[in-house]
Amino acid sequence: MNREKGVYWKLFSSTFRLSAGTFGGGFVIVPLMRERFVKELGWIEEREMLDLIAIAESCPGAIAVNASILVGYHVAGCAGALLTVLGTVLPPLVIISAISCFYSAVRDNALVNMAMNGMLAGVAAVICDVVLTMGREVLGEKRLMPPVIMLLSFLAVRVWNVNIILVILVCGLAGAAGTLRRAGKGVRRHDLS
Repeated sequence: MNREKGVYWKLFSSTFRLSAGTFGGGFVIVPLMRERFVKELGWIEEREMLDLIAIAESCPGAIAVNASILVGYHVAGCAGALLTVLGTVLPPLVIISAISCFYSAVRDNALVNMAMNGMLAGVAAVICDVVLTMGREVLGEKRLMPPVIMLLSFLAVRVWNVNIILVILVCGLAGAAGTLRRAGKGVRRHDLS
């Protein structure tokens, strides 16, 4: 029972600290979650984390909240999902509530605007790190299909203006077909439950 409480506390405190210390949206929290839950705590395998992030990305809503739900559920079931979601949404809720009290006084301040623009550069660097780190994992599998799907998805959205929902559905069907094909051959990937 004490071990279980320790897991719950670590889930909540980890997501609370990650959420409180990040700026720039959900993609910024992804490498930090990977660092904490994969490398430091060892609760999730590298490939599992990549799959959880892909699922979180394809679900409606904020990626940080979706990822925290999936990580919490993966580690400790429904209670873990509830705690990680609380840990993820509480810091922004408190910060935004506090900022809203004096926002009108600082919104036109040149120094505040310069600081925000500087933070955007840091956010861009973190997002590039996520793409390179997690993309290396996918491309390192020595399989042709994942890079082809990534390239076609990018071209479909950016060049051919295909609706993103259609791209997500097609990619989901392709992933399900690949999973069923591997299951038919007796190759078992990992279990997300």
